[in-house]
Amino acid sequence: MHIAFILKGYPRISETFIAQEILALEKRGFKIDIFSLRSPREKFTHQLNKKINADIHYLPEYIYLSPLKIFLSWLKIKKLPGYKASKKEWLNDLKKDFSPNRIRRFAQAIVLSKEIPNTITHLHAHFLHTPTSVAYYASKILQKPYSISAHAKDIWTIKDWEKKKKLEGALWVTTCTEQNFTHLSNISPSTNINLVYHGIDFNLFPIRKILEKNNKYLERESPVIILSVGRLVEKKGFDILLKSLSLLPKELNWKLEHIGNGPLNYKIKKLADKLNLSNKINWNGTLTQDKILNFYKESDIFVLACKVTQSGDRDGIPNVLLEAQSQGLACISTSLPSIEELIINNISGILVKSGSVSELKEAIIELIKNPNKRKNLAAEGQKRVKEKFSMNYGIEKITKLLLR
Repeated sequence: MHIAFILKGYPRISETFIAQEILALEKRGFKIDIFSLRSPREKFTHQLNKKINADIHYLPEYIYLSPLKIFLSWLKIKKLPGYKASKKEWLNDLKKDFSPNRIRRFAQAIVLSKEIPNTITHLHAHFLHTPTSVAYYASKILQKPYSISAHAKDIWTIKDWEKKKKLEGALWVTTCTEQNFTHLSNISPSTNINLVYHGIDFNLFPIRKILEKNNKYLERESPVIILSVGRLVEKKGFDILLKSLSLLPKELNWKLEHIGNGPLNYKIKKLADKLNLSNKINWNGTLTQDKILNFYKESDIFVLACKVTQSGDRDGIPNVLLEAQSQGLACISTSLPSIEELIINNISGILVKSGSVSELKEAIIELIKNPNKRKNLAAEGQKRVKEKFSMNYGIEKITKLLLR
């Protein structure tokens, strides 16, 4: 079976869950072509991506940069039987959402429809917003079925009319949290929607022995290492984390290692300066998966202060929480419904109220001072990830959906 994967960007450092899915499907015999809506933003990539054999096609990111290519593609595909139906759908959508983005997606669908190999029988879009728009229009032009993997921001920041239309047109849909599943099922009860957790590839993140580090917080030369991995964007709650750290008792010996980058880079670092935390933080920037694995191994506590933004944007189950728990780290996060699917409070981690500086501060103090609790939470978290969040469960489900 030959499948087209439509992605917003490829490769992307922050989307290892997509890369591991593509690689796993290739190992099961599927042939895959990747169609990316934009070129890579990072100058390096994970070793995982280098193992993927799929051909990669980059669609025109902006119409004004590739007008001739789009026009010549249009000349080729406008006579296809499905073109008029697709154009009609697009014009209806344009009336509801008259935007450059809406125009751009139809142009990308035109180029995709012209460049797609004839042997491809199925389109699969990761993310319900822009990639599914392209897949939706191209599916009608080509008269080929499409499916969707819906995740987080893409679900919660687009209007219900658009979600309903895309869901009802899809052959099947997967989503990665129970909250997402319930929300999407309510919008489109007739659609074949499936809960599929991203899961961990234990070949890349082998389960390791949990070590106890007694009284580390008292040793001046050996601080407790707090790790946080995530893009510097609002929903990750790094402002809450920094404010919490600024309130820790002075006698506690800790160091924060942060991995990631993002649009709030300057703002978050400026806040760290304002709170007199800069000498307690290492900003490591974006790193490859193998280097991040070393940080998991060397750290003592993992913290991610996720929150819901005013636009509705939020995390699903952050993959970094799965990774951290697989490596035996005691985790602190927030009691958002999706994260509660992974972490059982005070059993396999600690959950605090989203946005609460005081609760997060107290949780961090507790784990710095109590290495035995760190060890117990880490062991339960590791056990839960191993039993319920293996990547293989999801890949088996997706394989069956593709072959149905």
